[in-house]
This record gives sequence, structure tokens and C-alpha cells, in this order.
Amino acid sequence: MNELNDLEGGFHGDNLPEKIAHSLRRDILRGRLNPGDAIKERDNAEELGVSRTPMREAIRILAQEGLVILRRARSPIVANPSFKTLADQVEVMLNLEKLSAEIACRAASDAEIDEICDLTQMMSDTFDESDPLDMFEMDMRFHALIARMSHNETLADMHTALLQRLWRARYLTAMEKRNRQRVVTQHTAIIEAMRARDPQRAAAAIHTHLGHLGEDLKEVMKHDAALGVEATEQGDDAPVFK
Repeated sequence: MNELNDLEGGFHGDNLPEKIAHSLRRDILRGRLNPGDAIKERDNAEELGVSRTPMREAIRILAQEGLVILRRARSPIVANPSFKTLADQVEVMLNLEKLSAEIACRAASDAEIDEICDLTQMMSDTFDESDPLDMFEMDMRFHALIARMSHNETLADMHTALLQRLWRARYLTAMEKRNRQRVVTQHTAIIEAMRARDPQRAAAAIHTHLGHLGEDLKEVMKHDAALGVEATEQGDDAPVFK
């Protein structure tokens, strides 16, 4: 069952492909579409009551993000990157997050720091009753905001590209270690370091928060192994990461 009907504005508006992509992305995270599963353009379009053109555009959005693999003359499939690929991406992501926090210590405005503080407070207040996927998306927004707070477009764009590629892996690891106190405490430590304009302390707080991701990836691979799928990293028309 697809979640598009839950989105504000339903099937209407100029951003329809983005809405469809958001819905399919959530289906992938929830396991309604598993790694290796084919995404039937015609069937999915009919299910949602949309034409094939926005569905095709939505699939290309997910392909650009690395969640879907495009194949010539065949249906696209949900990607299942290898452990080595994920581990390499996590290593780069961790260093980008640290660098973002360090630069943001000097570049971010007080109002921007207030924004991530307010977001963390919202996560704390709504953690127990919120849909875990909604909470995950708020968590990822926290990290994306820090990258944007560096006011370095190259850094922020690289962070966004890697975050998209790690979206499913990070969701599964977050579900393995879902804990309100840990998230709020570690986010608060990052915020306090940034308020103090202390880049070394901020980088250390990021490492405490994310340094476990490499090990957590092993749980992701166990999850996918249980599904009986093999790694699929690029197709005939795979997007290029730049």
C-alpha cells in the first residue's frame, strides 16, 4: 500500500514527481520494496492513478539518489549496494559531517543554531508517539542543516548526495538503535559545541554520534542477507556520482 495519499496536496501540483518519489522512497525504507525488487512503471502508475510520465520522472529521481538502479529494456530495481560500497560512503560521510560542524562553528548564525536546537526539542517532545520514519527524516534534516550552516555549497552538495545514497542504510541502522535519550543527548552535545564556537569539540561530538555507523552497517548486511538478495550497484543507465 503506497503512502502518496497521505501527502499534502495528494496527486496534484507541479511537484508530482517529487511526491511520487517521496512515497516510493518510504516504501523502500519500510521494506514494502526490498533490494532487488522490480519497480513496475505501468503497475505503480495505475495503482497511484497517475500517468507514466511523472512515475518515470520519480524513478529517475530515486536513481540519481542511488536508491534505484535503471536498466535498459527492463524494469528498474531497488539497489542493494555492497558492504564495501556502503563502508566507503560512511567513511566519507563521517568526515564531511565533522568538517561541516567545524566550519559551521564559525559560519553559522545564532538563528541557524537556534533552528537545529528547536528541531532537537521537537524530536524530544514527539519521539515516543511519532512514526519512526517521520522521526528518522527529522534526524536527517538535523544533519543536512548542519551541512548547509557551513555556507559552503560544495560541501553541502556533497553531503546531500552521500546522504541520499546512505538513506536506506542509515534508516535501518537507526531502527536498530532507536533510543530517544541517546539521540537527544548527542544532538544537544553537538549544538552546545556549536554555540560555544568550538570546532574541535563539535567534531568530537559528531564522532561520538556517528562513529558507530561502520559497525552498524554489518546489521544492515545481515538484514539484506536474510532477504536473499545480492548486491546491485549500477545498471545499464546508472547515475554518476559527482
